[in-house]
Order: sequence, then C-alpha cells, then structure tokens
Amino acid sequence: MRQATQTPTTRTPTTPSALERAIAPVETAAFLAEHWERKPLVVPRGQEDRFEDLLSTRDVERLITETAIRTPGFRLVKAGATVSGYAADLSWRPEPFTGVANVRRVVAEFEAGATIVLQGLHHSWLPLARYCRRLEAFFGHSAQANAYFTPRGSQGLPVHHDTHEVFSLQVSGEKRWLVYEPALELPLKTQHYRSELGAPGEPVLDVSLRAGDTLYLPRGWLHQALTSDTDSLHITVGVNVRTWLDEAQAALESSSGNVEFRRAIGGEEPPELPALDREAARERARRRLVRTRRPILDGQLSELRAVDSLTIQTTLERRDTVIADLDRTTLSFEGRELEFPARLTDELAFLVETEEPFTPADLPGRLDDAGRLVLVRRLVREGFLRRSVSAA
Repeated sequence: MRQATQTPTTRTPTTPSALERAIAPVETAAFLAEHWERKPLVVPRGQEDRFEDLLSTRDVERLITETAIRTPGFRLVKAGATVSGYAADLSWRPEPFTGVANVRRVVAEFEAGATIVLQGLHHSWLPLARYCRRLEAFFGHSAQANAYFTPRGSQGLPVHHDTHEVFSLQVSGEKRWLVYEPALELPLKTQHYRSELGAPGEPVLDVSLRAGDTLYLPRGWLHQALTSDTDSLHITVGVNVRTWLDEAQAALESSSGNVEFRRAIGGEEPPELPALDREAARERARRRLVRTRRPILDGQLSELRAVDSLTIQTTLERRDTVIADLDRTTLSFEGRELEFPARLTDELAFLVETEEPFTPADLPGRLDDAGRLVLVRRLVREGFLRRSVSAA
C-alpha cells in the first residue's frame, strides 16, 4: 500500500476512463485540444456490445412496462407532433401516485412513431449514475444522462441545439445524424434554439451511428437524428459546464456587501468590478462540485448491517463514486463536512488518496487497532467507505 502525501488539501484521484470509453481510440489529450467546445467528433467502432452494460433495450422495456415509471422520469416525443395522454394518476392513500405510465398507451404511441425518452438516468439508473460521476470527477463539471428509444423510420426531435456538451453513445440499432454549424456558438443554459437565430444551412456531418459508435457534439451545434429500418437506442450524456460568465456573475453577487455597488447610478465613476482569477475560480468550482454531488449509496443497507462485524483484516475500499476534498482534517463530500481530530491527518489522507482496496491494518498513523476500526466504521456509515466489492 502506498503512503498518503500530506498536503493542505487532498483530493480524491481522477481518471479519464469514462471519457476514454466514449472517445477511444482517440487520445484524451487530442480530444481536449481539438474537439472539446470546438468541433464534433465521430468515432465508429463496430463493437456492438460496447455500451450495453450502461443501458440495454431490455432495460428500457422493463423500466417502461414493469416498474410503473412516473413522469418526469420518462416522456414521449415525436418531431412535428404533440404526444400527450400517456400518463395518469393511480389511486392510493393518503396521496395518489401521479404521472404513472399508461403502458398500453405508451406502447401504442411507440408503435405510431413516438420516441421514448428516459430522463435523469444519472439519478435513477446505477450504471449511468456511476458513469456520469466518473465524468464529473474528470471534467470538474456536472454530468447527466438521458436515453432515447426511437422506433424504426421515425424522428423524435426536430432540428435543435443543446446547451451542454453531448456524448451520444449508440447502444443498439442505427441512427442517422445530420449536424449543422451553430447558429449561436456556445449558448448559455437559457439560450435554447429558436428559428429567429437562423435556419440551419447544409449539413457539415451526415453520419449513421451503429451500435458501439460515439458522436460528440459541442453545445450549440445544430442537429437532428432519424432512424432507418431498425429501432434505435442511444444514450445522451451531457456535461453542464460552468462558464466564466457564471463565475463573473457569482463574483459580482459577492460584492453586494460593498456599499459602493449599492449606490444609484449617477455622475460618479462606477466601482471597480471584481477581478477574475483562474486558480480561485477553479477552487470555487471544485468546492461547488464537491458540495452538490448527490450520494450514490448502492448497497448501503447491507453495509450498515455489516458495520459491527468489520475487523482489522476486513478488506475495504473508498466508494469510487465519491468526489471528496480533505482540508487538513475536514473531510468534504456530497454536501457533508466531517471534522476529525488533528492526529488523524495521515489516516484521512490515505483514505482519500488510495485507489486500491485496503484493510484497517494498512492505515498509516499512530492509531491502535481499536481506533482504526472506530474510524473506518464511521466512514462506512457515512457512505465514504464500503466493504470491497472486488474482495467479495
């Protein structure tokens, strides 16, 4: 086991593995330099099962037909048409279940050409929650996932642009994508496409994605997608970037305590606007990311039941979905700030930095075995550690 390095702020390690899964064999450095926020990327592969573990057509069918899924967890869309009446309330006491899928109606609309959209899968579907969390750790921005199951010979959405970076992962079937130059470069979250921005010109990309292929689109690039003679399932993973405008607005808002900014506009010179500093902005963005991540606590009931049976030789691991910062002995993750005694600096740094399974006996520092068990048991309860899956 490697020893932890003591630094004022220790962070959980990051890996480009999730990005590499989407863009390989394109190198990460080349993607970031040539494509990220700049231009589309198409990656054909011919690996039909590459993304099936994230969400399969069988998973979609089960979610729609077997789970009483509710809006807004799903919706139906169809280019050029309005689809409605496919969800209803189910009677229950004390409150009804609202927006439950009317399976018969959903199936009929799908047969008639409507696309089934599964929304917010980074909240509700563990494989995509884990995938998005790894992307978040790497990029330092929040990520989301929707899935689109489109029947053969159909189109779900008309020409539009997205206001986040898009990775389209083709799971099954085939989908033709027409991509056009942006009408508005790098639009903000509120700047959705509308006809006043200008009609799309000639496509700059006309490509058919097959199972295992990837299409990356920077925000703002206009696009539409159509199926061929097969049903199509693709996952759209979106990265919601924090921009310099976001940072400038936050900096200006933080100036509300300065009385000069609260004076009426008149003949005097305006106060000087807050300066933007790259490193300070990165630190604020990092703190915001750490603070706002939703816990991913698969198996936590079993972990709680096993806490008292942990021994000094039990193999543990840090949950790989945790994005954490350790500032001396304050551990921050998922909206929590846990304070520990100063004497635990070495042990805590090890737990944040380690990328391998370990036992409590492996912890550095001067804690005795009883103290080590107290520490790891607390962190299992908090959802930071768990028994090692690889050792099970």
